[in-house]
Amino acid sequence: MRLSVIMTEINLKSKTREIIGRKVKKYRKKGLIPAVVYGHKITPQNIWVNDLDLKKTFSRSGENTIIRLEIDDKNAVDVLIHNTQTDPMTGDFCHVDFFQVRMDEKIEADIPFEFIGESPAVKELGGVLVKNFSEIKVSCLPADLPHAIEINFKELKTFDDHIKIKDLKISDKVKILDDGEAIIVSVIPPRTEEELSKLNEKVEADVTKVEEIVKGTPVEEKTEQS
Repeated sequence: MRLSVIMTEINLKSKTREIIGRKVKKYRKKGLIPAVVYGHKITPQNIWVNDLDLKKTFSRSGENTIIRLEIDDKNAVDVLIHNTQTDPMTGDFCHVDFFQVRMDEKIEADIPFEFIGESPAVKELGGVLVKNFSEIKVSCLPADLPHAIEINFKELKTFDDHIKIKDLKISDKVKILDDGEAIIVSVIPPRTEEELSKLNEKVEADVTKVEEIVKGTPVEEKTEQS
């Protein structure tokens, strides 16, 4: 079974921010997004990040990929995007929290699956693809954190084939925290004409019962109270 881990390296520049509170609003219109960097035994630091740069970075990193955050063109720190605030109308970023990680301390993160290929059991046998998970929780050092885990549907050739969490081929440096016996993806046979017919009969019967209940429901008389 061929399952691959996707690794990536991402960089983002920022500037020290002294403006706080409501005054940051006018700077957002100039394309500057207020942010903060914090972490274990680390003094929080207020920064600005460019709106367009942040959008490009977030589209690549999400909240599970290490970012090399450069502050004031001199010192770079390793961070994860921990929380974001967006405008409910436009979807634009309003504020971002960066969590600074220590490269010698393990962290936990949810790693998304990237599904590719086409299942022969679906294409040739008419089966129905069932995906039970879209991500998996892992623990590892920040440098070993995968950006995504790629799963190829081509491995699902029959209705007996499935991919479990324990089937994932990833680095020994990455510990999977979810149940290994859980099935990530499988293909089930299509319903037979007999099964579909029974489903239609059940639906019709249920509708009839509902109609009978509605028709048989007594109407309460309203009485005036003095």
